Amino acid sequence: MATKVRVFLYRGFVSEEECDYLISQVHGKKSDTLQSNGLSKAQMNDGLSLGTNNEIATRIEEKISAWTFLPKENSESLRVLHFGPEDPKKNYNYLDKKSIEQVGGQPLLATVILYLSNVTQGGQILFPESENKMWSDCAKSSKILKPTRGNAVVFFNLHINATPDSTSVHARCPVLEGEMWYATKFFYLKRVKFEKEVEQSNDADCTDEDDNCPRWAAVGECQRNSVFMIGSPDYYGTCRKSCNVC
Repeated sequence: MATKVRVFLYRGFVSEEECDYLISQVHGKKSDTLQSNGLSKAQMNDGLSLGTNNEIATRIEEKISAWTFLPKENSESLRVLHFGPEDPKKNYNYLDKKSIEQVGGQPLLATVILYLSNVTQGGQILFPESENKMWSDCAKSSKILKPTRGNAVVFFNLHINATPDSTSVHARCPVLEGEMWYATKFFYLKRVKFEKEVEQSNDADCTDEDDNCPRWAAVGECQRNSVFMIGSPDYYGTCRKSCNVC
């Protein structure tokens, strides 16, 4: 039986100033590689990652975690992408060229899309395996579907029991007119150690306080109940080891 994908829209999530800033970061770092159509190969394929030392990007990422209740430690940095008109006979997606289904053995939990520009025509998101029809047809006009500057979308790639959600398989309508600027952020089931990340942890201090922690972590409690499982400024966290945060 078909089910509805867990997808949520937040209107006006990114401010005008934040949109302009994220776009300017791509222009500033990629201007020497722009092609005649205004897009660099890096922008068209893998985008530009803003890293962890960007103050404004960090502030946006913290806002994303507050909205989605997903820990920033389980995610990649914001990645900004830029596309012009595309082949009208194809569907695309919001993921970069590299496969991100799993990083470091961790399955993809959720995908966040921030729209940084308005698109004259095209660019809508599709969920062809979901019975939520309002998200599933390029030919139908919808203000909800239309990429709108400042809006944000999050959809979950796993069920709440941590099994893959087939209804989250998505596509993107081609950009037919105008340009599309957007940023993506990917959250994983557990904390991911990326290639350039330096880990300085003391295994002796990394423990679980409850024997049930591995089971709770396996069914997604690290995300659903992050304060209890991982901790907060006022609480150390019961299952830090199983949630892979130390």
